[in-house]
Amino acid sequence: MSEPQHHDEHHGHGHGHDQDDDHGLHISAKGYMTGFVLSVILTAVPFWLVMGKVFENPGTTAFVVLGFAAVQIVVHMIYFLHLNARSEGGWNMLALIFTIVLVVITLSGSLWVMFHLNSNMMPASMHEMRNMP
Repeated sequence: MSEPQHHDEHHGHGHGHDQDDDHGLHISAKGYMTGFVLSVILTAVPFWLVMGKVFENPGTTAFVVLGFAAVQIVVHMIYFLHLNARSEGGWNMLALIFTIVLVVITLSGSLWVMFHLNSNMMPASMHEMRNMP
């Protein structure tokens, strides 16, 4: 008995670009151009904010630039990496969330250690330092 052969044309495993490629997210020149234009805008505006010294407080400028950077990360993920909640059965989104959690834990832990490092160090006076071998 011969077993029926299965073709993966409906599961998106092929390398061709079907009409249903990426579950409705069409990879096209228009999508790449939209991503490119958004990326240029999201780069030019923070550049102008910094070079034009629009905000007097550097902290405000830094937070606005970080906000633009976060939006640009999302634009790159959507338009260039083609990530969405349905790509690869949701595994891409799960991997992205896991990566973000690890980065947040690593950065916050590092900042916490560096912030508390000075207060947790044993104080050494100059007199004690001279008596050390």
